[in-house]
Amino acid sequence: MMRDDRPIGPSVGDWQVPSLPQGETLQGRYARLERLNADTHAALLFKAFDGHDWVWDYMPSGPYASSAQFHRWMREATARDDILFYAIFDKETGEFGGFASYLRMKPESGSIEVGYIAMAPCLQRTKAASEAMFLMMQWAFEAGYRRYEWKCDALNAPSRRAAQRLGFSYEGIFRQATVVKGHNRDTAWFAMIDTEWPALREAFDFWLSPSNFAADGQQKERLSDLTTLVREASDPSLART
Repeated sequence: MMRDDRPIGPSVGDWQVPSLPQGETLQGRYARLERLNADTHAALLFKAFDGHDWVWDYMPSGPYASSAQFHRWMREATARDDILFYAIFDKETGEFGGFASYLRMKPESGSIEVGYIAMAPCLQRTKAASEAMFLMMQWAFEAGYRRYEWKCDALNAPSRRAAQRLGFSYEGIFRQATVVKGHNRDTAWFAMIDTEWPALREAFDFWLSPSNFAADGQQKERLSDLTTLVREASDPSLART
């Protein structure tokens, strides 16, 4: 769009500012997400994380030496009004195995980030873990958000792979973005946008279908293959970065 020979972005039309998330329970086939509560979840999650201190390597907090210390952190974290945490329950194992949050919530621009994600080994690489991420992105886009972000330490290779597997497009590195636990952090940025959501939702619906899993639980089609098709269709240069 041109104005006085200077381009400006397209009009957002009748888009309306979405509401902030309120922490309502998100139900899926394999996962249930409920608002994180220290009294309800701290002891269960401390048990899941116990002995796996590496889970906290790229996190702004942790590891925790005791259940009481973890409970205190969780009580303080969930009292904040700029971040909303969910506990992740795996319906197949019957256990809570991690948490994730909405943060950097900017409804006025239609942008929201998923982050502060910690998953114990019992939850990692499960259908519940992937569906938990799907449920959070589904809520955001259905609420009217235009942009859904994922950021991580640029050195965190597993997180970067996870972002692209889930359908986020890589957008670059913010160098020396912050300091975490006394160490420099360059931050890798990823995002998906509302125009990509219908195709991404179809990819997740297909992958999460019971028919996509063999009797032994092995997937027939990989989620990364399905979401790569969406990212390439949206912007080939971003998809292959």
